[in-house]
Amino acid sequence: MSNHNPSRENFGSKIGALLAAAGSAVGLGNIWRFPILTGQNGGAAFILIYVGCVLLMGIPIMMSEFLIGRHTRANAAGAYRTLAPGTRWNWVGRLAVLSGFVILSYYSVVAGWTAEYTAMALGNCFDGKTTTDFPAMFANFVSNPWRNLFWTISFMLITHVIVVRGVKSGIEKFSKVMMPALFIILVVLAACAITLPGSSKGIEFLLKPDFSKITGSVVLSAMGQAFFSLSLGLGCLCTYASYFRDDTNIGKTALNVSLIDSFVAIMSGFIIFPAVFNAGYAISSNDIGPSLLFITMPNVLEQSFGNIPILAYGVSVLFYFLLVVAALTSTISLHEVVTAYVSEEFRMSRRKAATFVTIACSLVGIVCALSFGPLDGIKIFGMSIFDLFDYVSSNIFLPVGGMLVSIFTGWYLDKKLVHDELTNRGTLRAPYLRLVIFILRYFAPIAIATILLNQLGLFRFF
Repeated sequence: MSNHNPSRENFGSKIGALLAAAGSAVGLGNIWRFPILTGQNGGAAFILIYVGCVLLMGIPIMMSEFLIGRHTRANAAGAYRTLAPGTRWNWVGRLAVLSGFVILSYYSVVAGWTAEYTAMALGNCFDGKTTTDFPAMFANFVSNPWRNLFWTISFMLITHVIVVRGVKSGIEKFSKVMMPALFIILVVLAACAITLPGSSKGIEFLLKPDFSKITGSVVLSAMGQAFFSLSLGLGCLCTYASYFRDDTNIGKTALNVSLIDSFVAIMSGFIIFPAVFNAGYAISSNDIGPSLLFITMPNVLEQSFGNIPILAYGVSVLFYFLLVVAALTSTISLHEVVTAYVSEEFRMSRRKAATFVTIACSLVGIVCALSFGPLDGIKIFGMSIFDLFDYVSSNIFLPVGGMLVSIFTGWYLDKKLVHDELTNRGTLRAPYLRLVIFILRYFAPIAIATILLNQLGLFRFF
């Protein structure tokens, strides 16, 4: 079934593999982007479209990454070289590794912010602050090079410690502890939020279908969110799948990862909107992104729970610790993509490869962090260094990578190989196989190309 490499580790259990893969998909985007898009684009109507996009596009592409990784037992670049030797398809894997490197470098900056705000929450720094204080607090922090660099590098080092311990002792062990913790914190925070006065308006805003808002651009937004939320085209899922056991059910795992990812996104809405409506805050399109988490939410939490100081303190600490966990599960998977590539392609030990990746990404991350301070005046195509990294990776690398994965599996791979991987050599039923191939050949590439052209502004469909 697979090209066994005895020197490579496997996940020790199916639940460990599932939680690791789910952790790779779950990230800060689930918390700062999905709830706002849902509220602005028809509530439950948007959620239904999003779920449809996950089923019709997300899961088939995820299955593609899983089967490519498990069959080859190789890093993202090595996987395509193994399956398509002597062709240019190996550049798909290299693009995934490059994407992982770029995103880890700037994502570690934002991850560092979650650690800083967790520390501030623990120090009760939000107590007594007014609405005008929070924007200034965030601006002062990100423009302070030493504080920003300290947390960026600290977060990268925490990621390094986990990755260097290996697949079983590092990634799997961490995922088994922190992913359940993330679920528990989500439920606790949602329970606190929905008990606030006026929370019913927030829940209605999130879940009441408003089909009048559904337009072509909203459908594109749902497709884009489904694609990016699942971390498709990054090589993370392909790399993790290379550590799957042979008896792992690829179709079931892809479905479960998608369900977990969607659960986290929807539960985030149950945390944010009841609190926002209770505080009487009007969220705008500018709140999609860091401003929601580091300006709007500390203000909202303080106003919503401030009349009970101990509750405000506990909720703030839990909320920002939730962000730390979500960020860390993502940085670990991104680090592993590049570490596996460096280790296997350049014949390095895991420790040396991980150290090289940590140093290289930290150096680039430092430049990204300083773009909010001393390097703020440097603009490339009108964007700061940080914004440029974010734009290129999100709007070019990810959709191009995902589209190529879809085409590669749908058109190039031997269908017997695809069948064998999805059915575990005929031991499992896969009645969805023909539908998956059809989606990978036609629907997914066209949908992703539409998103890509629309985001780049090369062609406005709506």
